[in-house]
Amino acid sequence: MWFWFALGSAVFAALTAILAKIGIDGVDSNLATAIRTVVVVIMAWGMVFLTNAQGGLSQITKKSWIFLILSGLATGLSWLCYYKALQVGDASKVVPIDKLSVVITLVLAFVFLHEQFTVKSAIGCALIGVGTILMVI
Repeated sequence: MWFWFALGSAVFAALTAILAKIGIDGVDSNLATAIRTVVVVIMAWGMVFLTNAQGGLSQITKKSWIFLILSGLATGLSWLCYYKALQVGDASKVVPIDKLSVVITLVLAFVFLHEQFTVKSAIGCALIGVGTILMVI
């Protein structure tokens, strides 16, 4: 089931780039990010209440709160940078560079989460890196 959610994520991320590039025309990138964030917040809390998950709030540990907040800050910074890049650059160049996050995530997962980094992972990272360079030059 994870595969279908991951594929959905990729499709919606692609739509995000195209819709954002169209929508950001003539709009300050920070304001555009704020508007997008409000929509995401409403959708996320809507899903919490729709699935009756709000009871889990009291069970979240201090460690989880800290890391979820840090993740939220990283997401916010990523979105601010992404929208500014989309505003001043071509989506066909911004998006591949943004997707270098795949390579960075694999390296960070190996270093900090001690996940397996195989020859296959290394080749995949190299191909993504080379592919990104080819797409933006």
